[in-house]
Amino acid sequence: MLLAIDSGNTAIKWGLHDGRQWLVRGKTLQSERRMLKQNWAVLPAPASIWIANVAGLQAANDLTALLEPWHVQPELVTASASQCGIVSRYSNPAQLGCDRWVALIAAWHRLQQACLVVDVGTAMTVDALSASGEFLGGIIVPGPDTMKQALFERTGTFSIPLSGRFQNFPVNTENALYSGMIQALTGAVERMYNQLSGYTGKQMAVETILTGGGAALLAPHIQHIPHQIVDDLVLEGLVIIAGAQAEIPATR
Repeated sequence: MLLAIDSGNTAIKWGLHDGRQWLVRGKTLQSERRMLKQNWAVLPAPASIWIANVAGLQAANDLTALLEPWHVQPELVTASASQCGIVSRYSNPAQLGCDRWVALIAAWHRLQQACLVVDVGTAMTVDALSASGEFLGGIIVPGPDTMKQALFERTGTFSIPLSGRFQNFPVNTENALYSGMIQALTGAVERMYNQLSGYTGKQMAVETILTGGGAALLAPHIQHIPHQIVDDLVLEGLVIIAGAQAEIPATR
């Protein structure tokens, strides 16, 4: 039994996996993470616990404390130069966010082809995998909520609510802000897709995986690009890493 935990900047996603399927999954805001004690109290004891944490030291310490009743030492994942079939071209592989690395591993095991991995959260990351499983690099931009919040905090002239709808040619300020956010984010995805397609060549198909809380928001606006939404991609990657680690004989 494996407990996988994706501790992001805004929320914590978790799931209990029996080696074949998810038995239960959940999501809790970081600000309410102490509520996890109640959620986890009813679970069977896991044999292993794997965590991808990008929310800082305090979040990691709080999670460790919440997991203490099981007397299982959690494994905190970090990015590396190579793992589970993919190789990193990052100038300092360990500097890559562990959630990005784990999501890339999950994407590669799903597709085994050139692809973009787009995680739409507090920040949006767009990462490129080659047809041979090389992580070529990626970009980071503010996510939807971060982008809207920054505009309203830094621009005193806007006092309208954080809402709106998409229009090709917006006719009011509310829709102009919303549409601008959608255009900026989808434009970043489409540019990276074109760059990866140029790198791989016309003979190679390129797929796009969208994940994260804002994936469903962007998906309808991404045009002429093959894409799919995969929930809990990081949790999938943690299961893959845990399985690969279990196959490595212990050294003495």
